[in-house]
Amino acid sequence: MNPQSQICGVPPGLDFAEELVRGLRARMAGQPPEAMARVTLWVNSSGMRSRVRAQFTPPAILPKIRLVTDLAEAIPLPGLPPTEPPLRRRLQLTQLIAKLLDAEPDLAPRASLYALADSLAGLMDEMAGEGVSPEALAAIDVSDHSLHWARTQRFLSIIAPFFGPDASPQTETRRHMVAQQLAEFWAKNPPPGPQIIAGTTGSRGATALLIKAVLSFPGNILVMPGHDFDMPHALWDSLGDALTAEDHPQYRTRRLLDLLEATPDQIRPWTETLPPAPERNKLVSLALRPAPVTDQWLEEGRDLPDLRLAAEKLTLIEAPSPRAEALSVALILREAAETGRSATLVSQDRDLARQVSAVLDRWGIVPDDSSGRPLALSAPGRLLRMTAGLFGRQMTGDQLLGLLKHPLVASTEARGPHMMLTRTLELHLRRKGPAHPDAQFLRDWASAQNAPDWGMWLGAAFDGIEQAGETSLTEHLARHRRLTETLAGGHLAEGTGRLWEGAAGEGAEAALASLERESEHGGMLSPGDYTALFDGVIAAQQVRETILAHPLIRIKGSREARELPSDLLILGALNDGSWPRLPPPDPWLNRYMRVAAGLLLPERRIGLSAHDFQQAVAGAEVIITRATRGAEAETVPSRWLNRLVNLMQGLPDKHGPEALAGMRAKGRVWLEMARGLERPEAEVPRARRPAPVPPLAARPTTLPVTGIETLIRDPYAIYAREILRLRKLDPLRAEPDVRLRGTVLHRVMEVFAKRGGHKAETGGYANLMSAADEVLEAEVPWPAARALWRSRIARIADWFLAFEEAHAGEPVMLEKGGALLVPGTTFTLTARPDRIDRLDDGRVHIYDYKTGTPPSEKQQQYFNQQLLLQAMMAEDGGFPRLGPAQVAAATYVGLGSTPKASSVAVDSESLARAREGLKKLIESYSDPAQGYSARRAMQKQAFGSDYDQLSRFGEWDMTEEPERLPVDHLPRPEETP
Repeated sequence: MNPQSQICGVPPGLDFAEELVRGLRARMAGQPPEAMARVTLWVNSSGMRSRVRAQFTPPAILPKIRLVTDLAEAIPLPGLPPTEPPLRRRLQLTQLIAKLLDAEPDLAPRASLYALADSLAGLMDEMAGEGVSPEALAAIDVSDHSLHWARTQRFLSIIAPFFGPDASPQTETRRHMVAQQLAEFWAKNPPPGPQIIAGTTGSRGATALLIKAVLSFPGNILVMPGHDFDMPHALWDSLGDALTAEDHPQYRTRRLLDLLEATPDQIRPWTETLPPAPERNKLVSLALRPAPVTDQWLEEGRDLPDLRLAAEKLTLIEAPSPRAEALSVALILREAAETGRSATLVSQDRDLARQVSAVLDRWGIVPDDSSGRPLALSAPGRLLRMTAGLFGRQMTGDQLLGLLKHPLVASTEARGPHMMLTRTLELHLRRKGPAHPDAQFLRDWASAQNAPDWGMWLGAAFDGIEQAGETSLTEHLARHRRLTETLAGGHLAEGTGRLWEGAAGEGAEAALASLERESEHGGMLSPGDYTALFDGVIAAQQVRETILAHPLIRIKGSREARELPSDLLILGALNDGSWPRLPPPDPWLNRYMRVAAGLLLPERRIGLSAHDFQQAVAGAEVIITRATRGAEAETVPSRWLNRLVNLMQGLPDKHGPEALAGMRAKGRVWLEMARGLERPEAEVPRARRPAPVPPLAARPTTLPVTGIETLIRDPYAIYAREILRLRKLDPLRAEPDVRLRGTVLHRVMEVFAKRGGHKAETGGYANLMSAADEVLEAEVPWPAARALWRSRIARIADWFLAFEEAHAGEPVMLEKGGALLVPGTTFTLTARPDRIDRLDDGRVHIYDYKTGTPPSEKQQQYFNQQLLLQAMMAEDGGFPRLGPAQVAAATYVGLGSTPKASSVAVDSESLARAREGLKKLIESYSDPAQGYSARRAMQKQAFGSDYDQLSRFGEWDMTEEPERLPVDHLPRPEETP
């Protein structure tokens, strides 16, 4: 650094652009206007360049304003190679990492293929920017470290060709090259006029080289933002160790001073303007001291001013939930808009930003959000991600319907007919399946619906996607684009519909096109690898749509907020993990290896965030917000907020606890307003336990034997299903669940019995397993479930065959129905027994198969009377195929993991009790005053009913007396859904 050069700083809290121009004009005072044109001003972003230009009012001659991030525009430097597209480098690295994972599959899952390539490309760019060669990595001694780091070190040796003289540079690599050549050029040809670098602390290697080159000439100046003039000079020595000081806000300044061979006492104020809250700056400076020297709180705390002054325009909102935090922030922004004050929410938490924007939408306030929204969450982005995941696997019903309902599918005049067919298809898939609809199924189903064109369109789109295998990235992209555009065009029109329209559509097409341009570098990929790669590429894209935003209300990241002045700053989501964000895990180098190689530590990002926080919290009026609890657990306050609070609580002599209580009291005002925003104007009374009383004419006159238990335990379910005609929809995605397992097991037993049972010529075991294989193949499309369920059947086969040998007669009814008019009533009882055998003496044996444990004796006596009622029906002639038949036995056959048979008493006394009990139950519901009570006698309170939401269970409990509710209007048959 030249002795005649200067290092200046602007304290936190001031408008940097305004102070920069004010200081520049003060230094140019008395000189002719054209002298300003000889000044070259280097700033750190295009936003700051615009802000600086806006400060020159009235219009005047401007200095040359250039960006430190675009050094090549400063002066033509011959021989510089063009920058390699970042995507190309990542695709090349994807191929290398894929070979590594093939050789060592335990290193990482293949789904992380692109993420690993992205992080490795970032590491290589950082190495180039910091001047670290691959040889430096190879020289690190990792003998005392785990095998993982030794493996990654060996792998990193193959990236050496990317650093060769003929290799195409990445962005940071080329910037470093430009900075070096610019310094060499200036050494022979000094830059004309004063050079001023403003708004940076040289956190990047190339920027630090530029600063060093500029300050090597006399008269040049470095103006640093957010410089802490309140930190004692002696404390700067403690920032020398990166392992302990990297996360301090002033560490980057100390590192730059070491590079420039300068000392902290050489830094001078750029202007004489005082920050808006100097007392707060002193407080924050002391609070953010490096952890090993926080004992200085006790020593230097007594020198702080009255902390009530520091906290006078500082508010702390500690919300109980993220929603309450978002509501409070939105109310603050709304008030600012109404009073004509500029207000900015500064946060690195995009969830908070989206929630605040949603609340502001209530009042028609659209904030100026600098981050936009992720392309992956936009309509075209979601559609592209959905279609990318279809190849090489069976499509499920929910995947198909998710696609067909997407707003960009059939986004033409075909949308209306398409949605009508989609709704009908959904009902079919829910009720009948199949679990994995394919192209042929869609053609056949659409033809049955008199919509063959629709079926042909979908069939053509989905043909062959299940068989898609490993192929080149170029072919993956071609069929991905073809499928997506075909779906967007619809079945009545050609083209791509609205797929590529608007900012999101244009961004999605640009992302796809960038992949297509570089696809020759992507090599061969499996469908799974392609899906992971595409998701990784699109996840990094943002969409910024043109909107008419409110001129005073903004949502910014911590870096963007430094460039814009604001009357009010809201520092949102100040929790660890949000602000600061935790450094992402580095799969290639640990902290020791980084230090040994001369690379930056992960804490560098935390240090930069700390610097942003120190500048933001020094604003004229600041509101700090955080949620004390997230979706799943208590949150941890940001380390900076934690230090600030602890320091204030520990300084009672400076009225710290009183000042902190005042900050929280002001925050509680906004929290109470947020609660009031969602508090209903009048208290809504909770529902009582319902017992609807419908007219007798509407009550069911027919129920199956299984419905009798429901009528006893939960009459409300009978009311909802049989009277209101409400049915629970089957799941959207078919799964091998308990219900399907029961259906399959009953079907296996039916096929087994029809083929001769244990008496079959092939032998009982072979017959049983043959029946199992046939039914499982037809009914269960999941290989894992088929294998598991077959093994369960095989495990109980010996017990079941022994039971058959001892008890079975000749099957005369298998899964056939019957009905019986209950004597003395107009009520009909129906049943569909699993199996009825005729014994040698003419009597019958009734079986009921259970996939779990058979009901206990008490359950059979009071609730589960299914077999007893079937026996009653058999003796009273309820099964026409049998005629009146005496029942010798009725048995529950439990075919679970522990097979068990449970007999039911079917003597004349038991059957007489069953007849009398059934008649009494039916007659009770013939009383016009009898209601259908909700959850009358559930086996366990935890057991759910399909109609708990309809009965509003939860607002009442099972100890309440039911409230009889007369029902006047009931749906007519034509109203049945």
